[in-house]
Formats: sequence, structure tokens, C-alpha cells
Amino acid sequence: MNLIVQGHDIPTPNLKQLAKLTGASSIEALSLTAFRLIAADDRSRTEVAAYCEANAIDCGWVPAKRRIDDFGLLVMDMDSTLITIECIDEIADMQGLKPQVSAITEAAMRGEIDFAESLRRRVSLLAGLDQSALQRVYDERLQLSPGAETLLAAARAAGIRTLLVSGGFTFFTERLQPRLGLDHTAANTLEVADGKLTGRVLGDIVDAQGKADWLNRIRSQLGLEKAQVIAMGDGANDLKMMAEAGVSIAYHAKPVVRAQASYALNQVGLDGVVPLLGDTGNTG
Repeated sequence: MNLIVQGHDIPTPNLKQLAKLTGASSIEALSLTAFRLIAADDRSRTEVAAYCEANAIDCGWVPAKRRIDDFGLLVMDMDSTLITIECIDEIADMQGLKPQVSAITEAAMRGEIDFAESLRRRVSLLAGLDQSALQRVYDERLQLSPGAETLLAAARAAGIRTLLVSGGFTFFTERLQPRLGLDHTAANTLEVADGKLTGRVLGDIVDAQGKADWLNRIRSQLGLEKAQVIAMGDGANDLKMMAEAGVSIAYHAKPVVRAQASYALNQVGLDGVVPLLGDTGNTG
């Protein structure tokens, strides 16, 4: 196995200590924030995990023969994963209701409230809001997570298709799709009447099972195996989707998600996904 360690300004003594813990044959710098410890002994997983947590380092064990082009589909959550905000919380802020809506969002992401029920409750609070508020959120508040474009460029170069699947809203996914060159998107549709939100969602809600179903639908269309799919998210409603992927990544996620994912990134941006996918064609 190789051990990938990532973080901002990892001191050389920390790298040497990790090499000692794992018996790694060498240390390779992949970027300013990522290092590969080659031929590391994964029997040291427990000690390595404790050391990395104590020193604010992300770590992940990667099979030495893995290559990024072994994968064919990257499935991403949107809110607080591909982008930095929870769109519904920011829409609610336009109504002066952000604290009430954010509290429900947080409970849903921790898995304390059924997602579909939480979404209906939150959307109902938006009734009467002018539709133009959605464009304001997109223009003024929506930002990509650090490293998002680096990750997407690496996926594109490796021939990996992309699916953005969100418990949020089509208003945002449909604008991000052409902007980022995403292959597929799926999300919920807010009902609008006379230029205002009605407080209702149209059609079936994309909840935890809905996300998993979309992953499997696109995977089947592409003729891929489960092992060829990467899924990443941050909330409890991403867990079913992540369970359907060969590699799952918890990105700055809730504890319940970190505990069940293949990898957890807490220190670095989305570009930190790339080293976990193995060698590129240029280096392998």
C-alpha cells in the first residue's frame, strides 16, 4: 500500500515520523500539500490514524497499483461539498429566516431528521419569496469549494464522467452544469407561481435513496462496475449514495459520514481527492 498524507504546511519531521511508523521505503512530494509514502505497511493503520488526527493531517491508504483511469464516474453532492454554501440556508436569509432553516438543515445532515420531511419543512418557510432571490444567491453567495476545478479537470483528463446529485435545487445545478462542464445533474425543483416561491417542491424529492438511485442509474448507463465509481458528500443523506461507490470520500463532513467513508478530507480542499485515486497516466 501507499499512504497519502495531506495538509497545509506538513513539517518534515512529521513526514519522517510517519515513514518510521509505516516502514515506508520513500517519500514522494505530489504537491505543496500532498505526499505519498511508498510501500507503507498498513498494519500501522491505527497508529497512523491517531498521529495524523493529532497533527491535523489527512491520511488515506491507497493500493499501489491503483490508477485514476481505473474509475469511470465521479458522483458529487452539491451543498457544502462542490460548493461552500447550503443554498437553502442562503435563500432563507433573504426571508430573514436563516437561523430557523439552518437549524433544520443541520439536524438533517446529522441524520436526526428524515431528509424529505426536513426539506418540505424548510421549503414551506420560503413561501412568498420572490424568485429573483435564487439568482441573487447564485450571483452573490455561491462559491466553489477550494480545489473543485482542479478535481474536475483531473477527472476530465482521465475520462471520468461526472454526476452532480443534490438534495438542493435544479436552479443551481442547471447553472453549474455548463459552467463546470458536468455530464449529468439531478436535484429538486422549487415550485414557482406568479414569480414567487409557493413553498412546495415539485415531483419526487431527491433524498438519500434518490441519490443512490441516480448513481446506479448513471453507472448502469455507462456500463460500469461499482468499483469504478467515486462518490463524495458531507451529510447523512449522502451515505446511501456513498455506499454504492467503490471509493467514498467524506469532505469536511459530519462525524457519521466520516465514520463510514473510505476516506475523509478535513484539512485540504477537493483537489485532495486526486492523490487518493492513484497514479495518473503521466506518472504511472
